[in-house]
Amino acid sequence: MAFTPQFLDELRTRINVSDVVSKRVKLIRKGHEHSGLCPFHKEKTPSFTVNDDKGFYHCFGCGAHGSAIDFLMNSEGLSFPESVERLAGDAGMEVPVDSPEERQRAKQRQTLYDVMEAAAAAYEKFLRMPEGRVGLEYLRDRGLSDATIAKFRLGFAPDGRGVIKAALKREGISEELMIEGGLLIQPEAYQDAGNDRQGPVVPEGRESARQSYDRFRGRVIFPITDKRGRVIAFGGRILDKDSKMAKYLNSPETPLFHKGSVLYGMHHALGAARKQETVIVTEGYMDVIALSHAGFENAVAPLGTALTEDQIGELWRVVREPVLCFDGDAAGARAATKAAIRALPLLNPGYALRFASLPDGEDPDSLIASSGRQAMTDVIARAEPLSEVLWRMETGGRVPKTPEQRASVQKALEDHARSISDSTVRAHFSRDFKDRLWAGSRAAGGGSGKRGGGRALAPVSSVGAGAGAAVKIDAHALREHILLATLVGHPGLYDKVGERLGTLSFSALGLDNLRQEVLKTLAGEVGLDTDGLKRHLKKSDYTDILDQISGPRVFEHAFFAKPTADIEIAEEGWEETFALYKNTDLQDEIQEEQKRLSNDMRDDVYDNLRTLKEQEREALEGRADPELRDVS
Repeated sequence: MAFTPQFLDELRTRINVSDVVSKRVKLIRKGHEHSGLCPFHKEKTPSFTVNDDKGFYHCFGCGAHGSAIDFLMNSEGLSFPESVERLAGDAGMEVPVDSPEERQRAKQRQTLYDVMEAAAAAYEKFLRMPEGRVGLEYLRDRGLSDATIAKFRLGFAPDGRGVIKAALKREGISEELMIEGGLLIQPEAYQDAGNDRQGPVVPEGRESARQSYDRFRGRVIFPITDKRGRVIAFGGRILDKDSKMAKYLNSPETPLFHKGSVLYGMHHALGAARKQETVIVTEGYMDVIALSHAGFENAVAPLGTALTEDQIGELWRVVREPVLCFDGDAAGARAATKAAIRALPLLNPGYALRFASLPDGEDPDSLIASSGRQAMTDVIARAEPLSEVLWRMETGGRVPKTPEQRASVQKALEDHARSISDSTVRAHFSRDFKDRLWAGSRAAGGGSGKRGGGRALAPVSSVGAGAGAAVKIDAHALREHILLATLVGHPGLYDKVGERLGTLSFSALGLDNLRQEVLKTLAGEVGLDTDGLKRHLKKSDYTDILDQISGPRVFEHAFFAKPTADIEIAEEGWEETFALYKNTDLQDEIQEEQKRLSNDMRDDVYDNLRTLKEQEREALEGRADPELRDVS
């Protein structure tokens, strides 16, 4: 089977090599690359790297090198067509049938790229001509420099029915290709009198009404590109305030352009987003351009619709935690809610969304214009995790006081958690919601602090994903502190515990970032001691949270975590804590499966529950700190 170069290029842009490799190799992120133990030869020190920006993996030990396609061929013994078909299925792409017709369509798609490029150049030219003066004045009134206008290739479509049509015809481009690229609108054909063809009868003297005409007229033009920078569509903003036409207009769906899969500005944002490890998602073209003009190069936007599943997937292929920044009005709030609910089934460990709230009535463009760049920086810094958005959505930001209110909120939050497909993420969300409701119930009722007969754990400070304020954490979170504190105090344990710690995803973003930094540092610095590790972490701005995991509250429950403890005792304590930590996740999963079994008696559900029960028994082997057992 032959695949066209265009299809393979599109496949490579949709697939991250690290996503493919991580299904077989435990990878640890190190800057722009990932590293792990090579799957093609035995090694104890990672020499295998994956670079998503360049689209390949490479082993410095055995020399293995290749793309995502090569990895499947070499690791699973698949043929080239089988590997391509597997990746295309994962990317949601339909594998083209190798036929003369398909080869012709591929050739036509390549020709369409040339057509769209010619149109973009024509629109740019019109902006600098007398008929484009109104468009250029509009852009300059919005504070854009000539450099920014050129960077985003902004243009203008004069107010005429055949301007772009005539311009492209002069370059030898056919009317049919302009229609297929969405540049022209072709009215339905009229029915000739006396025959049976569909369509209205041609009124006398109206034969010219069947002529195609320009889609974009009297509008500032925003070229829409793919991740490689190729023009695939256009957006246009009308300038006539009295016009009854839509304010913004996008190209229709074409062989090159699928609105729900594309993010405006992604080509420009890729480098900065990967360097800064975040991307800002705004609502529209001008927001992206205004942010870029102010120095926020990592901004993108959906194309006039709510964020789709495909667009969320595109964001996660670039960074692990995009920031959604919608306008501070009712429409912006609705957009944030839709994005939050839509993202829940897609969540996986290590991938999340954060939500930034703009001041009421502001968008990024207006905020920067009125208050400067720092105001926008502050908004992004205060971005909240997805769980907080759901909590506020169901509670209005207030803890429900009555049993009736708590029951209603609990049901809504449980429904949200159940929509999460990944069991680990689902368990963390469920536990967080239950803890919040329990804390609110205890505060409202003046409870004794008892829960289910267990003993309440005193508050421990932890940095979360929001503004960084201190919050209370439960025993599960305390175990996360202990696991990390033990490794920091005994870096020599890395070879024995590093891989398992790398499989976890801690509930608080700040703590999870520290976990990743510790693993990344120990993987690259053989023989590093506790003092050296702490110096590095403090230089990397982890001082506050490092002090928390090294505080007396942690050592009160885990003396073995202290750097002065014998390493064999530290290893034993780490293993016991890890078993209890995993057991808590198992208990949550078991409860979920038991609920499923009560409504669904299929054999596979029962088998899954039995497997989880066996894992629970294995995890409970050994001893652990009674303090930690009491609060589970």
